Amino acid sequence: MKVGFSCLYMNYKSFEWTYSLDEIGFNGWEMVCEGSQSLTKEVVDRIQDVLRSTCLDFTAHLPFSDLNLASVNQPIWDETIKQMGNSIHLLGEITDLVVVHPGHLSPLGAELPDKAWKQNILGIQRLCDIAREYGVIVSVENMPNIYRLLGRFPEEIDGIIQNVDRSNVGITLDVGHANLTKMLDGFLELDFNHVHLHDNFGKKDDHISLGKGNVNWDKVLKRLKSYEGLLVIEARTVREGEYSLNWLRGF
Repeated sequence: MKVGFSCLYMNYKSFEWTYSLDEIGFNGWEMVCEGSQSLTKEVVDRIQDVLRSTCLDFTAHLPFSDLNLASVNQPIWDETIKQMGNSIHLLGEITDLVVVHPGHLSPLGAELPDKAWKQNILGIQRLCDIAREYGVIVSVENMPNIYRLLGRFPEEIDGIIQNVDRSNVGITLDVGHANLTKMLDGFLELDFNHVHLHDNFGKKDDHISLGKGNVNWDKVLKRLKSYEGLLVIEARTVREGEYSLNWLRGF
């Protein structure tokens, strides 16, 4: 079992904290490319310093704040592709997988859902085509149960993958998000290639430590016995991540 760590809130310019992940027992680090961790050549150089000094596998979460792959406002959609695509160009030499959020329905998009869906598909296709230059997989994450978000349900995620129709597109199973939609069983049946682990009580996207919510971990971990990829614990702090890692190892 290979387990990585990711935290949206570890939004520091310094990556000194990442060196402790190896010592704690994590096998990987997934960086969220937002805020002070937005990608530049300098940031990539610092990531490479970490990877040279540790045994961590590295994956990355493409930026998502204020971006929308399903935007029907063409300049916004163009900017979304530009920023996500630039991230892939910078990441191409240091990872083989990037995670992406599908788009969401803006007020206008809600009036034009078919157009928004097509924009979302086209956007992911564009990202896959960029990523293919580097041998990188674009893995689409299922979303929490929030109205207007695309990719909340198993059949919707599967439909995205089928319509994108690229050899380098995959599914990131987010167990916490699946718990919020009450459709965990359906998501566990999908052919996913990346996994996010966190817990909640089925109401809010709390990202609490594993075993402290009501996710059915017996069912999840039984399914994951046949999974050979990286399990990424999404935690609010390194300390909470360490707790979840120890809980998972001892399950």
